[in-house]
Amino acid sequence: MPRRPKPLPEKLYGSTLSWEGWTFRVLSSAVGLRWIELNPTTFDELEARLHARVLPDDPPNEPALDQIHEYLRGERREFSLDLDIRGTPFQRRVWDELREIPYGETVAYAEIASRIENPKALRAVGQAVGANPIPLVIPCHRVVGKDGHLVGFGGGLPLKERLLYLERGGLSL
Repeated sequence: MPRRPKPLPEKLYGSTLSWEGWTFRVLSSAVGLRWIELNPTTFDELEARLHARVLPDDPPNEPALDQIHEYLRGERREFSLDLDIRGTPFQRRVWDELREIPYGETVAYAEIASRIENPKALRAVGQAVGANPIPLVIPCHRVVGKDGHLVGFGGGLPLKERLLYLERGGLSL
């Protein structure tokens, strides 16, 4: 019996964006924005994590890069991009709810659980927020602990604090 050829890994287009000392990786598929990595990660590491082939190529990412730059300059409050989001139905419900948090405001994890009509799913909500593949666009940085303290952000709490400061009218520190 002949062996089936291994499927080729999906092709993603990768770009690098730098802002105030932070370096972000932006990945898009042919469908739309797939991933924003907020930590210093190489394209090789992202290939292994996402089981994809990353081609450094800015043109497919230009809409996302333009809108992220506008956001980081305080010129954009909402994103209008084609997205290629991968997640479970529960994660997608949580991510949809995150997109409803107004610019410059914060919401507690418990409030998100309540909004998706699953108030006991606090831990699962936290895991879904942490699994958000496109932070900034899906504003997980707007989620805080029940006492209003900054907790849990994949890009680190200094970046979360900086993004919230930006959204509250502070363009530069």
